[in-house]
Amino acid sequence: MLKPESRTTVESGGLEASREANSWRRLKNADGYIFDMDGVLYRGDEPLGGVADALNAITVRERRYMLATNNSMSTPATYVEKLAGMGIKVDEEAILTSGLATRDFLAARLPEGAGLFVIGMPALREQLFAGTSFHPVQYGEEQPNAVVVGLDLTFDYAKLKTANAAVRAGAMFVATNTDATLPTEFGLIPGAGTMVAALTVACGQEPIVIGKPETPLIELSLARIGVEASRSVMIGDRLDTDILAGYRTGMLTVLVLTGVSTREEIATAEVRPDLVITDLTAFVDALVSPSEA
Repeated sequence: MLKPESRTTVESGGLEASREANSWRRLKNADGYIFDMDGVLYRGDEPLGGVADALNAITVRERRYMLATNNSMSTPATYVEKLAGMGIKVDEEAILTSGLATRDFLAARLPEGAGLFVIGMPALREQLFAGTSFHPVQYGEEQPNAVVVGLDLTFDYAKLKTANAAVRAGAMFVATNTDATLPTEFGLIPGAGTMVAALTVACGQEPIVIGKPETPLIELSLARIGVEASRSVMIGDRLDTDILAGYRTGMLTVLVLTGVSTREEIATAEVRPDLVITDLTAFVDALVSPSEA
């Protein structure tokens, strides 16, 4: 079956054509799909094309999916409400944020009642402390067991100074993600990576990163849907996070051109995606197309 040229970059040579055809087959026959959210499902408060159809097509075929986002500023419940307002119905259990993944990471490594100093929005604190024995550490109260850094719209020098002192005194330095920017309907804005970079320079230590391009967020997503990486597909809009994380985890990778990365950037990327699609409508077309002979 011939694929529309708009769906993917056209490679020359029989070997590349064979690899591309195999990638389309893997996409169609996969058991699990991990979607990034910002820049794939929506841009800011603006829904993108084909989202509801893509999730419905997966569900009808009794496959599994997880929405995995580096964004720690919202809870799954908030995302459910946001998506519902766009006409997209998703259960909370199908959404994994970097905040929840960070909570699970810390719960497996820190003692009961550990103290956390958090740079982030209220939603990150809610996800870290709800249902755990962790407690928040405020400025100068005590030495925290860990410093957690996410996107914080009120980030300032006082928070940087306190976090720097805590890490230098031995606190674990954990970043929900290191995205330099965040796509919105108004363009790109600074992401959590800018705050993480500031603390990294100040304290002279690299953080443990939970979100993409590192693998903890994706590995936990796969565990939740019960599908092996080799039978799964990572769909995202960023070469340096989504595609790299999918590659590192051993998944088929699909770049969607509705967010940050462009087709022109593929040639110089650390890892090239297996497939490139214009939007999720092309994903649906591939999923519902008749099987090749």
